[in-house]
Amino acid sequence: MLPTYATVNLAALAHNLSCIKRYLSPGCDVLAIVKANAYGHGAVETAQALARMGIRQFAVASLDEGIALRQAGLSTSIVVLGALFDEQVSDLVAHQLTPVVSDGHILPALAKAAHSHQIPYPVHLKVETGMGRLGFSPEELCLLLDDPLLRSPLHLEGLMTHLADADGKDGTFTERQLDAFGNVLKQIRQRGLTPPLIHAANSAAIVRFPKAHFSLVRPGIMLYGYHTLPDTVPAPDLRPVLSLRTTVAQLRTIPQGGTVSYNGTFVATRPTRIAVLPIGYADGYSRRLSHRGSVLIQGSRAPIVGLVCMDMIMV
Repeated sequence: MLPTYATVNLAALAHNLSCIKRYLSPGCDVLAIVKANAYGHGAVETAQALARMGIRQFAVASLDEGIALRQAGLSTSIVVLGALFDEQVSDLVAHQLTPVVSDGHILPALAKAAHSHQIPYPVHLKVETGMGRLGFSPEELCLLLDDPLLRSPLHLEGLMTHLADADGKDGTFTERQLDAFGNVLKQIRQRGLTPPLIHAANSAAIVRFPKAHFSLVRPGIMLYGYHTLPDTVPAPDLRPVLSLRTTVAQLRTIPQGGTVSYNGTFVATRPTRIAVLPIGYADGYSRRLSHRGSVLIQGSRAPIVGLVCMDMIMV
């Protein structure tokens, strides 16, 4: 066994999913975010575990992430949230991935690739309501709704937006975003379009803004045991899914006046017992944690002393 390793606790994942579901409005379901390798937890293994827990819809950031899940045998809906380029369309359709469309220029390429499908190919449209990133303005989206491609060979399965300040102390900006999104949704329905999947809520909005639940919510960081909510909001009962563990490689005593690690930034004010651990910034333990981070050794907290090295830290 390696001296330094990460463990992923699937029981904690199941607990967090259950916690998320307790916040949901009736009729609302979970679109699980497994982008960025499931926040570093292993996208394939995490998605497979969530599928066993009953999750039927997943979202990733990129085409490559979606293909990796398909090749691992995941057969449920996979939504690609990020930007889509013309040269990616054929692979996206070949792997039956659902694109989030943020720019109308991609629709003809999608329609061409989807033309051979027996049923209209699902797409989601993204409305930009205040994040300042990808998406159609409300005015652009209303013009797009007249495009016949959205009726065949494409199918408007979903409508989404992204909330920029759901974890901020003041909910005013989020309320404005949700009002703008609601107005777009009304205009869509007035055109006779009824996309079944409407989603806006990220992790923070799941807790704070029930009006953002619609038919789906998109938990990311909450699934993995963390939140970014302000102190004024009661914290959800989450459990960290990932633990990073290592083994003490050596114990040594530093005399008074002795230094530890590069540049002598730690100077012992008394004889000090130091443990050397075989983990460093090459393993993802940030050098910014020098003199700031800490570890647990048999349940007791031990602070980092000296600079974090590439392969070792001292506590």
